[in-house]
This record gives sequence, C-alpha cells and structure tokens, in this order.
Amino acid sequence: MNARKAALITGSATGVGAATARALARKGYNVLINYTKSEREAKETERACREAGADVLCMRGDVALDTDCRKLVDAVVARWSRLDALVNNAGITTFAGGGSWDALDADIFQRIFAVNALGTFQMIRASVAHLKAVRGSIVNISSTAGALGVGSSVPYIASKGAINAMTLHLARVLSPEIRVNAVCPGMITTRWFVDGLGKEAYEKTKTHYEASTPLATACNAEDVADAVAWLIESARTTTGELIMLDSGMHLGMFGRPQKT
Repeated sequence: MNARKAALITGSATGVGAATARALARKGYNVLINYTKSEREAKETERACREAGADVLCMRGDVALDTDCRKLVDAVVARWSRLDALVNNAGITTFAGGGSWDALDADIFQRIFAVNALGTFQMIRASVAHLKAVRGSIVNISSTAGALGVGSSVPYIASKGAINAMTLHLARVLSPEIRVNAVCPGMITTRWFVDGLGKEAYEKTKTHYEASTPLATACNAEDVADAVAWLIESARTTTGELIMLDSGMHLGMFGRPQKT
C-alpha cells in the first residue's frame, strides 16, 4: 500500500474544494481533484497540489451519477491502493428566495437534491470499503442553511438538512472504523456567492453579514479548508459533529452588542 495517504475531494476545481485539496496536499496527501465544468481551474489546482508535493489525479465526474462516483473512487484506489479521506464538497443551488416560488420547478429541485444529497450518499457508498480498511474519515461540506433553515433557496436548504441528518446517521453506523463529520459554513467569500448573487447584491449581503455576526466576518475558502483538514488529520475522537463555521450567526441575528 502507498505510504502517502490519499484523499478524494469532489467539486474541487475552485473555492472550498480547491482550498481543501491544497491544504491536504501540504499535509502529505495525494489528492484526486474532481470537476464537472471548470477544467481550466481544475488544472490550476492540480498544479498547486503538485507543487506542494502531492501526486494528483484530475477527473471530470458528476456526483449525481452513481457510475461517475464509482469511477472516481476506483481511480484513487487504482493509483494509490488506498483511500483515507473523502470530502463531499460538490454542491449547487439556485438563488431563489422564499417568495420566488415560480423559479423552483420540479426539475430544479430534483437536480439540486441529486448533486447535494444523493451525490453525497453515492460517494460515501462507493468509498466505504476502502475507508474502513484504513480507518479513514469523511467530511461533508454542508451549510448553516441545513441547520438554521436560511439560505439561497428551499431545495438548497432542504438538501443541506438531508446532508446533516445523513452525517449523524452514518457516524453511528460506520463507527468505529470511519469517522463522519460535517462543516456548516455561513457566508463564504468565494465566486460561488458572487456569481450567484451578482456583485452588487453580494457586497450588500456581505456587509449585512459582517454587521450581524458576533465575529464580524465571513469565512473564506481557506477557513473552511482548515476545519476540514483538522477533522481529517487531528480530530481522532470526533464523529457525528456538525461544525458551524458562521462567525456565530447561529447565536441569533440580533447584531453585536454596542461598545460603551
């Protein structure tokens, strides 16, 4: 078996996934970078991981398709003879608030669930045997949306709630061989938010978020990646946790106390 550990990060061409791939490469992991559309960015992430000393696979694959999930896992095991960490980061949404019912047809709802919730399950199912062999770790990238019921759209909120419930269930049934945790970021300063909201709305949302949260800041991709790497590498007695990375937003959107 390859002495260097191996990690598979879905949706890792850009943003949180790319930052996680780079973080794990620096910590001594070989990594599989997965993308669906962003091939150029995936190659850039691949190059950064190689510069950090990792051997890297870069593969297109849609986690909504079980055949693609199995191909990704099979590629990792064929290359490195092991899989130590699975990070389920691939996710999509539509930015349609509670009043935009007409924007949420069945096809959109089902596609978001297929990628976010079903994709997470299919990746875990394809990986379990290999993760058990090395007492590995799974980290699901969820959201405060699934814990607090606020977010970009109803199907997104519901899909992240499903991921949270799945995390708790699988932490029980896959123990003691596999630890399963989730991180739940609030606002993240990545292009995912900028592209979805538009630049003007993004800036307004960010300003409001920073004014409303106790720590007065939003996550960046590296903040989330650091938490993921900690869960994989260091948190050996932690499983079934939904870690809120929201600058304290879950404490209540009541603003910070005024200084006197």
